[in-house]
Amino acid sequence: MQHISIWEQEAFLAPQDLILVGSGFCGLWAAVQYAEQHPTKRITILERGSLPYGASTRNAGFSCFGSPSEILHDIQTMGADAVWNLVDMRFRGLARINRYFPDSITRFDHAGGFECFEANSSVWPGCAAQLDELNRGMKTITGHAETFRIASQRLDELGLRNYAYLIENQLEGGLHSGFLLLALWQKAQALGVQVLTGVSVNAVYPRSYGVDLDTSLGSLHARQVLLCTNAFTRDLLPQADIEPARGQVFVTAPIPNFKLAGTFHAEEGYYYFRNLGDRLLIGGARHTAFAEEATTEVSITHQIQQTLEAYAQKHILPENQPYTITHRWSGIMGMGSTKFPIVERVSDQLFVCARMSGMGVALAPIVTERAINLLRDAEKN
Repeated sequence: MQHISIWEQEAFLAPQDLILVGSGFCGLWAAVQYAEQHPTKRITILERGSLPYGASTRNAGFSCFGSPSEILHDIQTMGADAVWNLVDMRFRGLARINRYFPDSITRFDHAGGFECFEANSSVWPGCAAQLDELNRGMKTITGHAETFRIASQRLDELGLRNYAYLIENQLEGGLHSGFLLLALWQKAQALGVQVLTGVSVNAVYPRSYGVDLDTSLGSLHARQVLLCTNAFTRDLLPQADIEPARGQVFVTAPIPNFKLAGTFHAEEGYYYFRNLGDRLLIGGARHTAFAEEATTEVSITHQIQQTLEAYAQKHILPENQPYTITHRWSGIMGMGSTKFPIVERVSDQLFVCARMSGMGVALAPIVTERAINLLRDAEKN
């Protein structure tokens, strides 16, 4: 435990109206929306890392709301009404990002989103047969009569190999996760939100008068606490229906004559890739090692990285073209028995907003609004 001066205690660590645990997209969106509604409240975000520790800035930078095969699979497992509700939340979340921040800040790339299928794909026949049905469902959300369309003729144009079919979604694209989070961070601070990094929370203790937090800075107190810790929520709420899922990524150096443009999913979303200018970013392959990738360890493995390289060489990289990998990283997603986020009141003063199922970029602006409403309703009572 650190020895805290009276100046630090009274200026930084005094009791707060709201403490948010986690400075990823959920924590920052919640802080911004709460501060906009309560400009005089004392609000602090606690972040265990120097930068957000989960997946917010360690993802692939997709602005997406669901590929055809993913939506069809989820309809089978979750039911149509639930899935369309979830897709609607994602779409509205991306729209809110665009309202808050211009493309010049988020570096939004309008090149579109795509799903790729090999000739022997088991899911392609269903996607092709139900494309009209998918578009009817999407029209109620996007307002577009044709959200998805078959675009297999573009495979060569995009430099893709060993695929037979392609579905295009012109409403999706890529963004820069780091600049988006930085913009949220700056907006939160401009609204008076205090962000303390390098502060780990060991336990939370709901009381009748608020919540006490055992942290690496000692004991802190808030009238209300919102846990925005996604994959790490079980560290504080062991009963939470959340399992970690590591996503590994790499980025190449610039590739001469690189044709790829857009954001891409393949094999039911377990592979995902995009261009960063003339560089390739590719991630995924956790389905080749589910048990090993169900971890909160932020590291990379030889097995997954080699699998990603082999996949890139087969489908994406120009044939016989040498390449260099400049960045490798991983991020930890929060999954569970359903893809619906957890937005719940744990006690009178303790709340949780977590389990983004790999869609935190899109979901965070909407699910945090629900969380703030729970906080408000609890205060009324």
